[in-house]
Amino acid sequence: MESRLDRLEAVQSMLLEIGQLSASCTDITEFIGAVHRALGRIMYADNFYVALAEREDNTVRFVYFVDTVDQGPSPDERVTLASPEQSPTAWVMLNKKAMSITADQMRARIDEYNSGRNWGRGSIAEHWMGCPLFDQQHEVLGAIVIQSHLPQHTYGAEDEALFALIANHVSNALQGLQSMDRLERAVQERTRALAREVAERRRAEQVQHALYQIADLSASAIEPEALAANLHRIVGELMVAKNFLIALAHPSSGEISVPYYADERDTYTPNQRFPIGAGMVSHVLQTRQAQLHDAGSVARLRAAGKVREPLGNIDVTSWIGAPMLAHDQAYGVLVVQSYDPTVVYTKSELDLLAFIASHVAVAIARMQADRAVRKAKDSLEQQNAALAQALHQLKEAQSELVRQEKLASLGQMVAGVAHEINTPLGICVTATSHLVQELKLTREELAAGEMTEDSLGAFFDVVDQSLRIMTTNTQRAASLVRSFKQVAVDQSSDDIRSFALGTYLNEVLLSLQPKLKGRKVAVEVACAPDLVLESFPGAVSQIVTNMVVNSLLHGFEHDQAGRIHLRAALDSEGMVDFEYGDDGAGMDAETLAKLFDPFFTTKRGSGGSGLGGHILFNLVTGALKGTLRVESSPGQGLRYYLRFPQNLKKRPLLAAA
Repeated sequence: MESRLDRLEAVQSMLLEIGQLSASCTDITEFIGAVHRALGRIMYADNFYVALAEREDNTVRFVYFVDTVDQGPSPDERVTLASPEQSPTAWVMLNKKAMSITADQMRARIDEYNSGRNWGRGSIAEHWMGCPLFDQQHEVLGAIVIQSHLPQHTYGAEDEALFALIANHVSNALQGLQSMDRLERAVQERTRALAREVAERRRAEQVQHALYQIADLSASAIEPEALAANLHRIVGELMVAKNFLIALAHPSSGEISVPYYADERDTYTPNQRFPIGAGMVSHVLQTRQAQLHDAGSVARLRAAGKVREPLGNIDVTSWIGAPMLAHDQAYGVLVVQSYDPTVVYTKSELDLLAFIASHVAVAIARMQADRAVRKAKDSLEQQNAALAQALHQLKEAQSELVRQEKLASLGQMVAGVAHEINTPLGICVTATSHLVQELKLTREELAAGEMTEDSLGAFFDVVDQSLRIMTTNTQRAASLVRSFKQVAVDQSSDDIRSFALGTYLNEVLLSLQPKLKGRKVAVEVACAPDLVLESFPGAVSQIVTNMVVNSLLHGFEHDQAGRIHLRAALDSEGMVDFEYGDDGAGMDAETLAKLFDPFFTTKRGSGGSGLGGHILFNLVTGALKGTLRVESSPGQGLRYYLRFPQNLKKRPLLAAA
């Protein structure tokens, strides 16, 4: 009698402990481990596990598994839920009933129902006991199981009753813990997705920076050896490239030269030439396709006769080569290889090398054209007997250079337009992604029965703000396209509408929140609420956007604190005096004089297209029929003073000052 009372006291103590654990623990595995230790004080529990159901994909996770005989699956592994005929755990979960079965009973069932096939994945226990775990709606959360592999340890009716009671208390505790676990896993998955997105964006920025460097190298008059070394450095910033080779094709002589070679094992004489057909570089040139190989595939190519006379050490772990093609002409091959088993290239590195090789080919073509022009010019200067013909050829060469420069300027303008349009569209994509994630979380909260009035109101606020951001920025993108199409063309009266300037400025700043987020720059707006314009709202939006973006890009360092102010007032002549200013870095007189020149920027290659100031000037003097004045000095910030009509319908013929 005393032993029974002691056991009941131990059971009562365990149930109290489970209640305390459910309030203090935040990790499911930690909680179940504590339950297991407490259970061992009232009955034999050396073999114990808990399986939780994942309803969305009909799987289970064995979040806790301890057994003296069998090895259980990983806690994070999702196992497809078996049928009741295949597993006792599945039988308990799907039938929503507890089960206690001995080894003899299990063998009899296997012979009768399973045709000799094992019932479950593990060993047959001497005694197996499992109970379903339920939520408040009596839906199955999972199963809790205890078993014995020793004949001397079996379970009686009292053990079954106690285990069912414990399972009930564990069910109550698991509901909150499982909701928290799912939320944490969702947050972790979102964090991993964001990390991948950040890595992809950082990778894209690195590639863009590399292309700018390649373009700069092609435009600079440096020696070929220095050019090759710089190219090796650029590629090395994007991938592991300790072993790097540049091979140039010479179709006229049928040879390949190697002007640059860096290798951990081989030494090589620069500019040595080989006949086309020797080595792996010839195979890449002949196929005109980027190649990814290892030591085995290189050996197979040699055995098939596709590669002969290998150049250098062929005992490589990984090898990638990409042809330098431009205008259907092969200029050579870029090669990166590894002898390190831990450095193995993939298709991603191959595609990246091929992309770089195509840009290098364009750079080489440009350099060769430049050298040809210089050579032609030198030759013309030396040929006094053919002066007239030389002058004629020089004029033709100059005309061609002008045409190429015009085409280059057009290409820069297209790139600048794409950059400017990318801002509002990028904001729309960000707002959409945020809205999708909030919708997913709200659905999960609703499905879990945890929706509150406050959380629903917060979700509606997110939807409202996201839709406002997307609406504003799609309108900005459309307005930007129109502004490029209608440069120096009078705005039609259909585009003029009435709008409150102060309210509209706040809407524009709202659309710029993704740019301002994370920056220590405060924006202040001072505008009378009754100041209503009859003008072009799209032009006002683009002007303010360009001013703010230029301040963030040129005026302030990323972590620098600062202020931006916008002030607007109406004078007695019906003109709006608009002032914009920041307390950023400012600029000297020479830079200030070029502020509105097209394509002028101090941030070339770092986000500046050189079109922002030029577009701003055209919008103020063209669309708004106003005037623009700017003041700045180093360290004193930048201030714009705009003056334009309040009502354009009354001033259709007002000339820009």
